[in-house]
Amino acid sequence: MFGAFGKIISLPFAAVMRLMYSITGSYGLSLILFSLVVTLIMVPFQMKSKRSMVRMGKLSNRQAELQKQYANNQQKYQEELARLYQEEGINPMGGCLWSFIPMFIIVPLYSIIRQPIVYFMGISETACGALREAAESLGYVAETLSNGAYGAYEQVDLANFISNNWTNYSWADIEGVGDKLLRMHFSFLDVDLSLQPQVAIKSFAPEWAMIGLILIPVLAAAMNYVQTIIISKSNGQSEEQQKSMRMVNIMMPLMSLWFCFVMPAALGLYWIANSVWGMLREYTLGRFITKKIDAEEEERAAKREAARKLRMEEAKKKAQEQRETEAKKPRKIQQPKSSGPATTEAGRVDNRPYARGRSYRADRYDTEE
Repeated sequence: MFGAFGKIISLPFAAVMRLMYSITGSYGLSLILFSLVVTLIMVPFQMKSKRSMVRMGKLSNRQAELQKQYANNQQKYQEELARLYQEEGINPMGGCLWSFIPMFIIVPLYSIIRQPIVYFMGISETACGALREAAESLGYVAETLSNGAYGAYEQVDLANFISNNWTNYSWADIEGVGDKLLRMHFSFLDVDLSLQPQVAIKSFAPEWAMIGLILIPVLAAAMNYVQTIIISKSNGQSEEQQKSMRMVNIMMPLMSLWFCFVMPAALGLYWIANSVWGMLREYTLGRFITKKIDAEEEERAAKREAARKLRMEEAKKKAQEQRETEAKKPRKIQQPKSSGPATTEAGRVDNRPYARGRSYRADRYDTEE
């Protein structure tokens, strides 16, 4: 599907799939166990992502306050929000990076499902061509396109034909094949996982094989939607945040519904199993990390309260010391004010003041003879 580099990426996934198939002997169970292995491997990486998402969820109320406070200044709001994240030690992109990894797993897995002989069994293209020629000698007709290339799922048909004619030819004697060739059984719970559910829509029949085939993409979409709800709640998102993500939460299940209808049902089964394991992972990690963050916040709050009380005690102690220092200082004795004459020399006759405005004349009331 994507050349030599894609084949190198697919090798470890194919090795795990072959191991699961050798243990269970069931193609469906090997896909379910493969998804479990991927989920367990992702847990240590998801923990950091989950921690960031939970802490962001706990800041939803403060974020809403900032949004209301700076409703008319988006630049200031972004600056304050970035400062809030920095103070709390949160990386907003930390929760998004790991969410894209499952998509990178589906791409090589799709190649393993689409080309089981080359990718799943690890047989070379040359040996696969020899297998095709041997199958054609028994009546196999390869699906080809108008340009002469083989169809997208031609190797699935070839693997089915070889399994149905396992004893009619010495397949292992073909050069480059040996014990790598597996007798594939694509049926799981009486549903052929090598078929595309859209085939059941075109030629529907009221039997479990067709009904089960149609149910796979429907269940894949439903499980994906339930998983998004569990993720939102386990992250502690507020109702407003959940409403803002509602469109994304609907688009992802619809996308999985479309992919699982047009691709082999094996991919849909993996999608269902991955969603179920993902729900258990998110629920478990959500509870564990939430308790841990709550304990950390309580410890931080206790430290802040202890620091506040210490500052208060130090302030009281400093005030007491200042009062004691002031009490030890000698007090200044104030000198009593001297009571001088009530008026100046100009307003006094002997020691008796007189009213201003009239000049004093000693002979004012004397009568002239």
